[in-house]
Amino acid sequence: MTVPAAQASRPPRIGLTGGIASGKTTVSDLFAARGVPILDADLIAREVIAPGTALRTQLFERFGPGIRRADGELDRAALRRIVFADAALRRVLEALLHPAVRARTEQLASQANGPYQLHVVPLLVETQAADRYDRVLVVDCPESLQWLRLRARDGLSEAEARAMLEAQASRAARLAVADDVIVNDGDRAALGAQVATLHTRYLRLAARDAV
Repeated sequence: MTVPAAQASRPPRIGLTGGIASGKTTVSDLFAARGVPILDADLIAREVIAPGTALRTQLFERFGPGIRRADGELDRAALRRIVFADAALRRVLEALLHPAVRARTEQLASQANGPYQLHVVPLLVETQAADRYDRVLVVDCPESLQWLRLRARDGLSEAEARAMLEAQASRAARLAVADDVIVNDGDRAALGAQVATLHTRYLRLAARDAV
């Protein structure tokens, strides 16, 4: 992917995406171990709806008492069940969250060091955000493996897991926007080798753009 001229003055941004339970966090941790700045949209989303924020108040007002735990905290699991069961409510949530997450991401990105940055964006394809990045890296695995990991990780029923997978972009749609692909269907050593190869590639990209 060619780096837009307007982006040449800042470090290259690699947009990392993949389906739920594909291994995005594991991959980003491997890049982080090499000193790469990581900006994770999911973690930033937690920050912008932290206790005391206006956005958290909006969530309680919009989605009702069902997402408030007995101790007053946000019940993320309940919110997740609601929005994955209703596409219209999922769009409402995204309309609230996405602008705040993008603004905070830009703020953090402007402060980050490193020759390049890895932006972890689970909904990169769904939000048609590929053009915001210098390269798109997709963490890929068979959908059957994704489904097994999701159920084991989150203790979901078959129906809940299926609903979450079907709510996301298809595997083919993700691969269609990929500049680079990491296949996560083996052990951590195999994953680490792929990360090492891409890290070298991205360092070369950064060095080229710095000239």
